[in-house]
Amino acid sequence: MTGDAFEALDRLAGGLGTALLALATVAGWAVVGPACLVGIGLPMVQPMLSLTRSVAERERARLGRWGEHVVSPYPATRPAKGWRTDPATWRDLAWLAVHSTVGLLLGLVGIILPIMGVRDASFPLWWHLLPEGETGSSLGIPVHTWSGVIAVGLSGFVWLAVSILCGRPIARLQSLPGRRLLSPHPSVDLSERVARLTATRAGALAAHAAELRRIERSLHDGAQNRLLAVVVMATAAKRALERDPANVGPALDRVQLAAEQALTELRGVVRSILPPILADRGLAGALSAVAADSPIPCDLRVGQLGHLPLSVEATAYFTVAEALTNAGKHSRATRLRVEAARHGEVLRVEVEDNGVGGAWERGGSGLAGIRRRVEAHDGTFTLTSPRGGPTRMKAELPCAS
Repeated sequence: MTGDAFEALDRLAGGLGTALLALATVAGWAVVGPACLVGIGLPMVQPMLSLTRSVAERERARLGRWGEHVVSPYPATRPAKGWRTDPATWRDLAWLAVHSTVGLLLGLVGIILPIMGVRDASFPLWWHLLPEGETGSSLGIPVHTWSGVIAVGLSGFVWLAVSILCGRPIARLQSLPGRRLLSPHPSVDLSERVARLTATRAGALAAHAAELRRIERSLHDGAQNRLLAVVVMATAAKRALERDPANVGPALDRVQLAAEQALTELRGVVRSILPPILADRGLAGALSAVAADSPIPCDLRVGQLGHLPLSVEATAYFTVAEALTNAGKHSRATRLRVEAARHGEVLRVEVEDNGVGGAWERGGSGLAGIRRRVEAHDGTFTLTSPRGGPTRMKAELPCAS
C-alpha cells in the first residue's frame, strides 16, 4: 500500500505541474481574448492555439506514462489551424478550463495532505522550539499544552492515513477530464494512427519471418548436423560391432555423446522459441533466472504484474534477456538494474547499466529486434545511451487481454 501511495503522490505531482501550465495558458487566453475584440489580439491566436495543444499533449504523455493511454487526435505534420471547426481544439480548450481549476485544486489537496501529516506527526518533537504564541497545528489551531501537542501529533497520523487511502482516488479523479476530453472525437481523422498500426503490424510480420529464419538456421546448422553425426557414428558402431564386438564400447560412447549434444542443441532451439520457465515460474521467476545468470551483478525489482498474456510475458522476457546479453558483451558495466511492473494496462520494463554507453540500433542488431518485438504489440521502446553512459532501455507493452 505504501508503494501505491507514493505512486499516487507522483501522479498528483505530475498532474499539478500540468495544471499550473494550464492555468498559465488560461491566463494567456484571458489577455488575448479581450484583445481580439479590438483586433490587436488576433495575431496571438495562432501562438495561443499552439501553446494550448502543447500543454494538452504534455497531459496526454503524462497519462500515457501511467498506463492511461490517450491517443492524440493531431497528426504530427498538421498545423494548428482551422480551429473554428476542429472539435479536438475545442475539447482541448474545455480540458484547459477544467484542469486549471479542478485539476489544480485536486493536485494541491493531494500534495498538501501528506505534508500536513508529516508536519503534525512530528510536531511533538520540535514544537518547543517555536516562539511563544506561534505553536499550532497545520490548520492553524493554537496549542499551548502537552495534551494539545499530542492531539496534533495524532492528527498528523490521521492526515497520513487519509492521504494513503485517498491518494489513488484523487489521482484518478484528477486525470478523468484528460481521459474524457483529450481523447479523439469520433469525427477526427485517425489516418495517422491507422498508418502507424499498419507499420507496426508489418514490423510484426517481418519479425515473425526473421524468427522463422533464425529457427530454421538453428535447426539446419546445429541440431541437424548433430543428428547427422549421430547417424554416422551409429553406422560406424554397427560395423565395429560386426567386426570386433569386444572393442565396440568407445564407438558407442561417441554415439551417446553426439546424441546428448544434439539433444542439448534441440533444447536450446526450443527455449529460444518460448522458454519453458515462463510456463513453470511465470515472468517474475523467469526474470529472476535470467538475472541470476547475468555475468554482471544485476539488481532486479519486479512489482505487481497481475495476469499477463503469454505473448507479452515472452516479449518482456526476451527484451530483458537480450538487453543483459548486450550489456555483458559490449557495455563494460559493473552493475545492472532491471525493473518490471504493471501500471494500469501497461507493462513497463526498464534495463539500465553503468557502462560506457554508445549503444545504437542498426539493422539486424539485437536492439532492433527488441524494438520490432515491442512495437508488434503496439508498445513503445526507448533507448538512451550517451557516450560515457549510462545506457537505459525502456519498453512499454499494452497488456490488456
